[in-house]
Amino acid sequence: MTTNETLQSLAARARQTGTLAIDTEFIGEGRYRTELCLVQVAVDAEQPGEPAWTELIDPFDREIDPTPIVDLIDDCEIEVIVHAGRQDIALLRRLWHAHPRNCFDTQIAAAFAGLRAQIGYEALLRDLLKVQLDKGASFSHWDARPLSEEQQRYARGDVLHLGEVAAVLKQRLEERGRLDWAREECLPLERSTDERDVDLIFAKLPKINALSAEQRATAHALVVWREECADREDKPVQKVLTDAAIVEIAGRQPTDERQLRDLRGVHQGIARRRGDAIVKVVVGATDDRPIPAERRARAQSDSADAALIVLAESLVRACAVREDLAYELLATRSDLQAVVSAVRSGSPDPDVRTLRGWRREVVGDELLALLRGQRSLRIDDQLRVVVSE
Repeated sequence: MTTNETLQSLAARARQTGTLAIDTEFIGEGRYRTELCLVQVAVDAEQPGEPAWTELIDPFDREIDPTPIVDLIDDCEIEVIVHAGRQDIALLRRLWHAHPRNCFDTQIAAAFAGLRAQIGYEALLRDLLKVQLDKGASFSHWDARPLSEEQQRYARGDVLHLGEVAAVLKQRLEERGRLDWAREECLPLERSTDERDVDLIFAKLPKINALSAEQRATAHALVVWREECADREDKPVQKVLTDAAIVEIAGRQPTDERQLRDLRGVHQGIARRRGDAIVKVVVGATDDRPIPAERRARAQSDSADAALIVLAESLVRACAVREDLAYELLATRSDLQAVVSAVRSGSPDPDVRTLRGWRREVVGDELLALLRGQRSLRIDDQLRVVVSE
């Protein structure tokens, strides 16, 4: 494990190179919030040909001050290199109060460089650097101390070559004129968070819009109570009370524990252990302001939409092959549904990613032209789908 003095020296080297590679080890199972167990960082070695300088930071060690690393993450002049780094950054934002401003995610970049979407780090190392990663300790108890030599070796391996991978990908992307595309796609990483939004959780409850405004207020109160209880006991929220049980309780409004136990959706063990608290929440919620359901205008579907969506997907896949891009980067089925519905009804272009930024240039305009009868699809002699004017 590292020391404060070593971290300061590594930070100084990172400022010389302008890059910092980061990975984390964490455990989310059986907890209310994911627990950060280890932070691995790496910078380029001072001498060419030498392996990268890696350090392991123990977040459980209260003597270690991560400020030098946080300052690097917050510095827009320092490129923070990660692989599939959304969870890593979310943890560092919550626990270290870091605010990254210049992220480069090698998994995102790989999809723009002709590799498959969501490619794992082990496969990326093998494809780009012909390096085999030791994955023996990947499912370790990272919260146990001391860490074994195998765990430390594995953890260092996750960042040892990350800078090299990023350099290879950036060179490929520059040659294809897609580096800016990849950087644009990495921007949302800066806002990654694992903070729980009570209102969003409430809105996603199953069949929540079928409840009355008063019942919805009860459901919201139960969500708030569940979050507080799970946080206090450090348990997954579903272990405290399931989503389905919240909706069932809110809909039936039990006023005593006997009525609560009679509800089919409530586990009897939960009713015994938490029945009194749940009933208090239900009764107390009668004074809460009712929450009317949001009635959003739904796009009108048409029987021809299914065929049009399949046709649109064929065009998107053809463009993905033509541009050597992962299909997943270009569109989702919901994107295509929105575009089809808008064209059929003569509505303005929907605000979907397929019609924004670089995606519109690659596929969006052609998709609109196809749906307006200005493009067609055909099969060439190689059995490839070709877009024709």
